[in-house]
Amino acid sequence: MIVHDKTLLQNKYLREEAKALQDAGFISEEHYSNIKKDLADFKSNQNWFLRVAFLLLGSFLYSSICGFIALSILQVTGEHFEVLFFVFALIGLAGTEFFARQNYFGHGLDDAFIIGFQICLAATIGIYTSGNEFLIAIVVTTSAAFCYLRYLHRSMLLLACVAATASIFYGILNLGTEIAIILPFVSMVFALLLFLLWNKKLQHTSTFYKFDLNLIRYYSYLLFYLSGNYLVVRELSVVLLQQAINHGQDIPFAWFFYIFTFIIPVGYIYQALQQKNKIILWLGFAALAFSIYSIRFYYALLPLELALTFGGLFLFGVTLVLIKKLQNQTTGITFKPDRFSNSTPFQAAEIIVSTQVGGTQSNQQTTDSPVEFGGGGYSGGGASGEF
Repeated sequence: MIVHDKTLLQNKYLREEAKALQDAGFISEEHYSNIKKDLADFKSNQNWFLRVAFLLLGSFLYSSICGFIALSILQVTGEHFEVLFFVFALIGLAGTEFFARQNYFGHGLDDAFIIGFQICLAATIGIYTSGNEFLIAIVVTTSAAFCYLRYLHRSMLLLACVAATASIFYGILNLGTEIAIILPFVSMVFALLLFLLWNKKLQHTSTFYKFDLNLIRYYSYLLFYLSGNYLVVRELSVVLLQQAINHGQDIPFAWFFYIFTFIIPVGYIYQALQQKNKIILWLGFAALAFSIYSIRFYYALLPLELALTFGGLFLFGVTLVLIKKLQNQTTGITFKPDRFSNSTPFQAAEIIVSTQVGGTQSNQQTTDSPVEFGGGGYSGGGASGEF
């Protein structure tokens, strides 16, 4: 199923592991350079600026090919342009296959064609079904899953998850307003099924797919929280279900969504601390901040200025207490830097603070004795012969 060369795929993941070890200080830069020389790699761009630049270049190439084909087809079919988007989708798929067989992986040119394929395919289904959202979502889910399984394009895995969620949403909405009221609970169940699929089957696979499947886990976490967030449920009830919520009224099961909005972020943070998973930890903090915003969106107990001030003081106090408590721990939950994470911002901050402290001390010494360097008056290399 995978079109890419298996040896190059294995080399790619070995190089990534070696890079992580080099960043953590377990192997030297010279050792990492030797590993890179010994392992052949795909034609790819690790620099995101270059990748975006080649994505734009690939988009121009893709549109140029489509434009030429369109002019040729319109001369034959006249004004029947409905078939054009299907042809454009085939061009995108053919271009993706070509670049994959030429060992392009995450280069930018291949990104343009695989994304163009999905857009043109969705447009084709929309034209022939008069904009049926449910059918569009079903087709995009299938095509995105196929593209991920064949080309290992991580964005296609995310697109498949989002499109599958949209399929469930539109499928429930098509059943009528009476059934659509259970949409948040159906979405929660779908998120749980995604997590169970990852936990029971996907994370234990020994194929090349296992390197990207954590995306399904984190997507299920995010979807589960948003499915029960009070603000999301209430606003979607107004927009999708056309429910008029007057002053003094509330949505059905409002008490459940109030509790859910705050319990789930706390649960995420607790689980992240237990498993030492920083992604879930940041997700939990982001969800907690959005929960506070969700309630404040409807019930503003304090003016915005006071709320931000008290919130900042509270966070500062909690952070200070945690730093004091964890700074000397070397195991478990600790404030020590993670050798496998990019600590460049912390290193930069440390350098800035050290420079400021050192600069202040240097200025004070210069003020007291501006020319006392050594026996000769210029850095110690003078008549006394001492340094």
